[in-house]
Order: sequence, then C-alpha cells, then structure tokens
Amino acid sequence: MEKISSFQVDHLRLKPGAYVSRKDKFKDLVLTTFDLRYKEPNKEPVLDQPALHTIEHLCATFLRSHKEWSAKVVYFGPMGCRTGFYVILEGDLNSTDVLPLLLEMYGWIEKFEGDIPGASPIECGNWREQNIDMAKLECRKYADLLRKAKKENLEYPV
Repeated sequence: MEKISSFQVDHLRLKPGAYVSRKDKFKDLVLTTFDLRYKEPNKEPVLDQPALHTIEHLCATFLRSHKEWSAKVVYFGPMGCRTGFYVILEGDLNSTDVLPLLLEMYGWIEKFEGDIPGASPIECGNWREQNIDMAKLECRKYADLLRKAKKENLEYPV
C-alpha cells in the first residue's frame, strides 16, 4: 500500500499552525483538507481528551452554522494523535484564505457561554466527557499563534 500524505509530513520538524494537508479533485470540485495543528508533535503534551471533545463540538457547530462558509464545510474532527484537527472545505484554498474564518471561530469560542452544543445523551455517544475551560484555553493559545503566523506556521516543512 502507498503511504498516505499525512504520514509523509516530517512530524519531527512540524510546528503548530494551519496547513493545507491535501487537495482532492472530483471532476470540477476541489476539496481542501486543512491540518489545524495545535501541538508540536512528539514534543509537547497532546490535547486533553475532554478539551479536544469540546473543541470538536464548538468548532463543528460554528463552521456548520457560518453564514458564508457553512455550505463549503465537509468535515471537522480531531486527529487520532490528539495534536490538532482536520477541517475539509470545498474549494481550491490555501491557509491564508481561511485564516479570517479560523480567527472568527476562535473569537466566538472565547466568548461562548451556555450549554455545549450537542452535549447530551441523545446527541452524543460520550456527552459527559467535556471541558469548556480547557477548550477555551487551548483555542486561545492556538488563536494567538494564528494571529502571529509566519510562513513556517502556514506551509508544511519541506
């Protein structure tokens, strides 16, 4: 079997950032997968599971409800290694195209109050495992990084 693209990224050189992971073409349709890398792989502790779960619920809700972007959202979910998330959007996009959207999303999360969307036994198979405070902290740190992003945080290391 061929090695998939995400396993071809040098995780020893990868820094937190927002990267184009891959682009898939289906006739005239292009889907862009973004690697939203919160943690430096193999060097810093991974995301806490309850925080990761809450981030997933909040980001998916924000993106699928966004006035301009909702129709382009295909998927938002965590990486198995718990160092970040993948978001798949319709369009031939690059990291700078989605930075404003990401910063808007993290601003919304920072101000979020109330019940975590989808965190009930009817809506989620592990609804109790949530941590809004840690989720907000992780999102705040990641948003700060994105605000100061340099090329090294927006393009995979070669």
